[in-house]
Amino acid sequence: MTEQLAEMPTDWRRALAIVAHPDDLEYGGSAAVAAWTDEGRECAYLLASFGEAGIDTIGPAEAAPLREREQRDSAAAVGVTSVEFLGHLDGVIEYGVQLRREFAAAIRRHRPELVITLNHHDTWPGGTHWNTPDHRAVGRAVLDAVADAGNRWIFPDLVEDGLPPWQGVRYVAVAGSPHPTHAVDARAGLERAVRSLLCHRTYIQALTRDDPETYCRTFLEGSMAAVAERFGGRPGVAFELFVTG
Repeated sequence: MTEQLAEMPTDWRRALAIVAHPDDLEYGGSAAVAAWTDEGRECAYLLASFGEAGIDTIGPAEAAPLREREQRDSAAAVGVTSVEFLGHLDGVIEYGVQLRREFAAAIRRHRPELVITLNHHDTWPGGTHWNTPDHRAVGRAVLDAVADAGNRWIFPDLVEDGLPPWQGVRYVAVAGSPHPTHAVDARAGLERAVRSLLCHRTYIQALTRDDPETYCRTFLEGSMAAVAERFGGRPGVAFELFVTG
């Protein structure tokens, strides 16, 4: 008997999603974000890079502003208006104190109760595909930065910059994890999730020769259907949930 996924907690109002690249959230969680913003919850996005190394046929200098625009349009499609970029170099993001500091600063600034990130494990679900260094570095730094954000003696200069400790993060939710524990019924957010992923049209057209809308719908419907097998038959978005407070 496959272990069933629990319902994601709902006792929160503000979320901050921190990922490595444009499209990370759209492949992993935008249907859930759409459902949450429908309920009046707030969600902000922070991206470590512009994803400028992600399109083989377009050089980084041209790709960076293009992917930024597509990400902002993509976020707007699911009700997210706050989108920030840190500008780390795509493909070579390094886990370390500086990355933790930047993430801790963002958490203190946005004061979320839920922090969302993408798979930090070595492999993707199924265990046959190796995860990328950027995803691993960013995801692990996010998990550590949640604790850093609440400790006034770590990065004390942030207090001097007007960012006092924030201990209000209650949950960290990891999308795309090979070890999901919870899920969100995302049926109501599917159409907006398709539109959101489709906003990354330039990137998608470099990935596949399929019709972009067909590609987006097939991917999202397939991933949500896989979740349904462990979520009472309800298509959804799965997360590995860590309780922090």
